[in-house]
Amino acid sequence: MTQTDDVVRLVRDVLGAHDVVGIYLHGSAVLGGLRPHSDVDILVVARRRTTAGQRQALTDGLLALSGSGAPGEALRPVELTVAVQDDLRPWTYPPRCEFQYGEWLRDAYLRGRTPEPGPSPDLALLVTMVLRGRAAVTGPEPGRVLDPVPAADVARAMVAGVPELLAELGTDTRNVLLTLARVWTTLATGDITSKDGAADWVLPRLPARHRPVLVHARAVYLGEEAERWDDLLPQVEPHARYVVREIGRLATH
Repeated sequence: MTQTDDVVRLVRDVLGAHDVVGIYLHGSAVLGGLRPHSDVDILVVARRRTTAGQRQALTDGLLALSGSGAPGEALRPVELTVAVQDDLRPWTYPPRCEFQYGEWLRDAYLRGRTPEPGPSPDLALLVTMVLRGRAAVTGPEPGRVLDPVPAADVARAMVAGVPELLAELGTDTRNVLLTLARVWTTLATGDITSKDGAADWVLPRLPARHRPVLVHARAVYLGEEAERWDDLLPQVEPHARYVVREIGRLATH
């Protein structure tokens, strides 16, 4: 049984098989394939809202099924998002998210924090990737379950997430740099691409002094280099500031 199978079984056991409309892959799995450092990104479309007990059970189960991202670990990190179909269709912005588990909050989960429902602009991007990828793990083809998201809402959601990304620049450097590259790429081209594909688009558009950190982030993501930032650390924030300025310029047009 694969890691994804284990996560699906957990979801169906906790939420009830009848209350799961469909379970869908997004992220790297549908944008060019999983890379060595890719998460397993899963969207669950449910029929009804979650209870506090269900959210706790999902969190406890995922702590065992999701890898922390440590080098050499057998399990991949899992990002699991749960949303109710009636909160996604018809589409409104920002939609409500019932539950989202991500490894960046593992320490908080271990201290007793449980993800709570609330508005989630990020669902605009997730739903768009699910519809594009058409990768149903269980349930109907996603086009029968979800409405398309207007491009303006996808762009708005990506820009809205930039401050949170910057807050994690020092602790999740590789992922933040590659995600900022994806935001810039999507705003400029209208396409949602893989993180390494976004880096390929951004690199020739960067001044030479800002390229090394993104070259390294891309190489680590592809498993070509070990993740070492010590020598490049002074260049990380200037690079991020440059990319954010480009994002801001496009967002105002």
